[in-house]
Amino acid sequence: MDVTPLLDSLNEPQRQAVSADSGNLLVLAGAGSGKTRVLVYRIAWLLQVAQVPQWGILAVTFTNKAAREMRGRIEEMLGTPVGGMWVGTFHGLTHRFLRAHWQDAKLPQHFQIMDADDQFRSIKRTLKAMQLDESRWPPRQVQGFINKQKDEGLRPSHLDPAGDFYMEKMVEVYREYESARIQAGLLDFADLLLSSLELLRERPDILHHYQQRFRHILVDEFQDTNAIQYAWLRLLSGNNDNLFAVGDDDQSIYGWRGARVENIQSFQQDYPNTRTVRLEQNYRSTGNILAAANALIANNPTRLGKNLWTDDSDGEPIRRYTAFNEVEESRFVVERIRGFVQNEGYRRDECAILYRTTAQSRLFEESLMQAGIPYRVYGGLRFFERAEIRDALAYLRLVSNPDDDAAFERVVNTPTRGIGERTLEMVRQQSRESRVSLWRAAEDLIRTSALGPRASGAVRRFLDLILEQRRIDAELDLAETVNRLIQATGLPDFYLKSKDGKGQDRIENLEQLVDTVARFEQDLDPEEGDILGAFLAHAALEAGETQADAYEDSVQLMTLHSAKGLEFPIVFLVGLEEGLFPHSLSAEDPERLEEERRLCYVGMTRAMQQLFVTHAENRRLYGREDYPAPSRFLRELPPDLVEEVRAAGVARRHPAPAAKMAGKAGAAAAGGYQLGQHVRHPKFGEGVVLSSEGSGTNARIQVNFREVGAKWLVLAYARLEPAGS
Repeated sequence: MDVTPLLDSLNEPQRQAVSADSGNLLVLAGAGSGKTRVLVYRIAWLLQVAQVPQWGILAVTFTNKAAREMRGRIEEMLGTPVGGMWVGTFHGLTHRFLRAHWQDAKLPQHFQIMDADDQFRSIKRTLKAMQLDESRWPPRQVQGFINKQKDEGLRPSHLDPAGDFYMEKMVEVYREYESARIQAGLLDFADLLLSSLELLRERPDILHHYQQRFRHILVDEFQDTNAIQYAWLRLLSGNNDNLFAVGDDDQSIYGWRGARVENIQSFQQDYPNTRTVRLEQNYRSTGNILAAANALIANNPTRLGKNLWTDDSDGEPIRRYTAFNEVEESRFVVERIRGFVQNEGYRRDECAILYRTTAQSRLFEESLMQAGIPYRVYGGLRFFERAEIRDALAYLRLVSNPDDDAAFERVVNTPTRGIGERTLEMVRQQSRESRVSLWRAAEDLIRTSALGPRASGAVRRFLDLILEQRRIDAELDLAETVNRLIQATGLPDFYLKSKDGKGQDRIENLEQLVDTVARFEQDLDPEEGDILGAFLAHAALEAGETQADAYEDSVQLMTLHSAKGLEFPIVFLVGLEEGLFPHSLSAEDPERLEEERRLCYVGMTRAMQQLFVTHAENRRLYGREDYPAPSRFLRELPPDLVEEVRAAGVARRHPAPAAKMAGKAGAAAAGGYQLGQHVRHPKFGEGVVLSSEGSGTNARIQVNFREVGAKWLVLAYARLEPAGS
């Protein structure tokens, strides 16, 4: 198929990127500018026009979903499979690389991957073995420390505590954790990249092979790369001038997990022969939404710079709602959604509520439930993260590798089989003293009769259960093997007897696991020898995925970080208050404040047709009541693009009412106050009455305070008094 005519469907900058000559290219792709299309067309161009062989292309994405989508679209365009091409996530591709070079990397042939939960459990065992108090050495904190070091390419031997007691102990825990991990033949997520990088550095012959093979390397979401990912890419690309990087520095929002916006900002310095193409035409949002987003992000001084525009109409103004408190905020949002669905023909899944912290979702969930509106909290447990699936996978991992301590600990007494905590502690102690796996420690205790007859029999039956599954007829397909294992473990009966009312759901999920295995086996490369190992790796990589399908027939609730890459006709961006968004931990740090602003930019550019921004004057969060100032991000939106909305649906354009008093001074306001009257609030100080609405217990009054600006207050709770009294 000749892809040249397809260039006619691209705009000029897109065509320049797709058909560029060899050489490093940086594509600054703004939100909604068609970057996935450019990546897919670029690969098709390389294959069909530049005659690059499939095996000469490496394409890196950040999610498995994106990788599947890219591969599917390429195959659809070309009408042929692209099996020889490496397309996947950093973790998926480095896993594939290590599988091919397990001996060179000094790994077991059938090594397995620990997901984040397995790693956490392993760290807890390490702390217990070292007799460290978890209250002083929190496992999550230790996990973050270890992963941060690995993401920077640092093993324990590279770290110098320099007499710092805390650092010394953390390095010691890191070292012990690594010892247990290696002994069990496991890799954590960070190890996939670090071990790959180390092997390429230590083996010039292997590095040369892959540099010669991958003459074209394409990277999506380049702004999200961390230090070790960038180092891996630089090593593979070498001096070939073959890196095609697509990203947007304005959407770099993952600094908290190691992403370095500097990688894209310094790309042209690191690769001097780089051309830059800017994709600025947006195919998602209206003109007003884009103009407001452009104005907001222009306040970041270090950005590379681009200006989104659209051929679409200006559309509706940005609508701003000032709520008295978080309860009123949630009710306003839900009532608006109800109106869009019932009166304007929108589907529920076309409405999204985006917030800065997960704690904000609770009130919106309550309001949606009270209104009888289905909703989905995006980012909930994915299939491979559910407890019953993790239990079944742990059994499978033990069948694959009995030395997997994390799997052993999880299922040795699930379902309960008479192996008490005292027995388990003896197994752990034997494991620590002999520096062997829990499985081998259990065998040693049985062999030496160190356990009592009852405990020894219970442990022996568990080991025999696993050994029996390892002896299952090799001619059975994997799905049947998994089904037999699930039945043999007794998990179905165990879940049916549980009192949480979810037993049947859990059993149906286990049945779904068997179906998932069958589909995986059907799609697997026939040359893959270790089918079980391949499936377990697939499950671990999917469990580590950061995005899931969001679209169901329900209102979508999610954090702003989860919203990246998604789009909705109607977006409610809530909680725009100082201390919440921007977050209090970022407000005084210029770099972190820039990232918060980028996060707001991402939230705004999720909206296709209508964007609402809301904030509350009084918010109770984390058990504390605050009176936050409106977010500085609201002040950075052009006033002529913003329309202030009241609860009753009355709208008014900015400037805010602080600049223009509603009504005439001396006219009656609610609660016996007069417009223009000077009043005092115990927290906000002195101000002037500007406006009022409602009556009785619902009456609200707007006051322009000298220190904090205009605020709407519910009179029943406002504690106002006339100034001078």
